[in-house]
Amino acid sequence: MKIKSKKFWGLTSCIAVIFSLFILVNVFAVTIENTTLIAKAQRAITVETKPSQLTDTVFMVSPDDFAYNPETAKSNLFQHQLKDTSKVTSLAVEQFDNMVKILEAKGINVIHVPSRKDIKTPDAVFPNNWFSTHKTKDGKNILVIYPMLTPNRRAEVRIDLLKTNLKENGYAISKVIDLSYFDKQNKFLEGTGSMVLDRVNHVTFASLSPRTDKVVLNEFCKQLNYSPIMFHTYDQNGKLIYHTNVIMSIGEDFAVIAANNIKNIKERKLVLNELRRLGKTIIKISPDQVNNMCGNILELKTKDNNNIIVMSTTAYNNFTPEQKAELEKSGKIVAVDIHTIEKVGGGSARCMLSEVF
Repeated sequence: MKIKSKKFWGLTSCIAVIFSLFILVNVFAVTIENTTLIAKAQRAITVETKPSQLTDTVFMVSPDDFAYNPETAKSNLFQHQLKDTSKVTSLAVEQFDNMVKILEAKGINVIHVPSRKDIKTPDAVFPNNWFSTHKTKDGKNILVIYPMLTPNRRAEVRIDLLKTNLKENGYAISKVIDLSYFDKQNKFLEGTGSMVLDRVNHVTFASLSPRTDKVVLNEFCKQLNYSPIMFHTYDQNGKLIYHTNVIMSIGEDFAVIAANNIKNIKERKLVLNELRRLGKTIIKISPDQVNNMCGNILELKTKDNNNIIVMSTTAYNNFTPEQKAELEKSGKIVAVDIHTIEKVGGGSARCMLSEVF
């Protein structure tokens, strides 16, 4: 009986070992399968976050202390000081509020905040100069902070408050790229005023000026994997135009460009050839149209997935019927009356809109 018992327990042990191995093999197989499924899911998420040229959300700052800014006027020839300044601020706020209502009615999500209370910021209505947002392939949100030329514009920068405002609207920042340290080197890059971005193909167009330095531009391109296209633009008096977004706008399918303001023929060919390579329909505007803010426009996508092109009434009235028809092949034109902000601040509709991607 003892011999039979030993054989029995030996057989039982073998069966137990085999059963354990069977379980381990299956667990290993399931683990591999789960790992494969997770990898596939991650790849699927990456595919879903393809770059987009357009957004349905913008950030705006109320012009509560709006006024002629002598610090910026030295390099912004579009600014004008009015004789009667008593109603400048109230008119700017009224025009701003009306613009917000129009955009919201068209299906744009507008995050709008007041200007600082503790310090005067006359150009706060142009927030796109101090920050931009970007989305990575894996869906993470990046915030870029820029160095601005004048001290009273640097006072507009409120990173923590901005992050809080964005988070409250479902946009949590994963990473901050702060380039503002370049101002200590007297090198500047004023956001999407200095740069006009093709976000899908990662190309940035930049007209170099006192506010757009190529060193900072190259650092932006390095950090966000963009290719730079650099050139120079001049007004009728032969002076450098301060911001690229005054002479250029890139939409989903079109590009508005003041080609004749690019005096260097090689640079002009470089810009036009790159726009053609990117597949854009080119709409050329004249120097006079630049002065009337035809370059300072922005295409957005509504919550209903319809494209709109936001511009000032000044710009709208100075586009030709043919140009308007070409633009409307891409989206419905939405014109807003911001004549006081344009005249005194030297910026138009696009400058007032900081896109949130």
